[in-house]
Amino acid sequence: MKETFIKTIENVDLNEPIFIEALPGIGHVGKLVAEHMIHELNAVKFAELYSPAFPPQVFVDENGIIEPMKNEFYYLKSHGEDNRDYIILVGNTQGLSPEGQYEICSAIIDFVGKHGVKQIYTLGGLGTGQPVDKPKVFGAATTKELAEMLKGHNVTLRTADGGIIGASGLILGLGMSNDMMGVCLMGETPGYFIDAEASKAVLTILQKILKVELDIAKLEERAEETRKMISKAQQMEKEMSDRMNIIQGEEDLRYIG
Repeated sequence: MKETFIKTIENVDLNEPIFIEALPGIGHVGKLVAEHMIHELNAVKFAELYSPAFPPQVFVDENGIIEPMKNEFYYLKSHGEDNRDYIILVGNTQGLSPEGQYEICSAIIDFVGKHGVKQIYTLGGLGTGQPVDKPKVFGAATTKELAEMLKGHNVTLRTADGGIIGASGLILGLGMSNDMMGVCLMGETPGYFIDAEASKAVLTILQKILKVELDIAKLEERAEETRKMISKAQQMEKEMSDRMNIIQGEEDLRYIG
């Protein structure tokens, strides 16, 4: 494989679909949201993207079956109150290098553009490095009108204190030069495990914006698992801190003696 390419599985005719990108990132927040949508709404896979810019490895599942590194495009026909079509992008990886990211994201924009995409939603996590009791949803938009729309849905706008790294930011940037407008939604997350609680917060906002009804019961189950993981992580941090304090105390005593 010498360059990025997209393999078409099924030719589809879509009417100005909304594009949702949710590749793996911090806490796998967006990925969990998109996979839940795909499962609950019975989305259909119609294309796969492969690239030499992906990590040089494969995944092996619990049955010993190999899965290559790839991104996958799914479509939904006429969902939500507005009866809009959708393209959802998920995958098991992103590009390794800045050059690879540009190559892959450019191919993605070209591909969805040919299917009539004018509106983009990118989903991800905003890492805090610390446990979050009730995750907020942060956002950014390509226009003032879309930013106001986000504020109307209780999304906290991400301002000049930071950018958006990876595909979630780059796809919006490249999309703007192709007359595509959009927003990025990011759920607050510690970032060191799959965070269903942050995903639930993002999904709650997203379904209100898109006016799509979704059963989030399974996501709530995952959120409960996440809360237990946070509690365990906090306990581990406390135990580690206690050990360090004991060690420090012993060293002080040795020094005094």
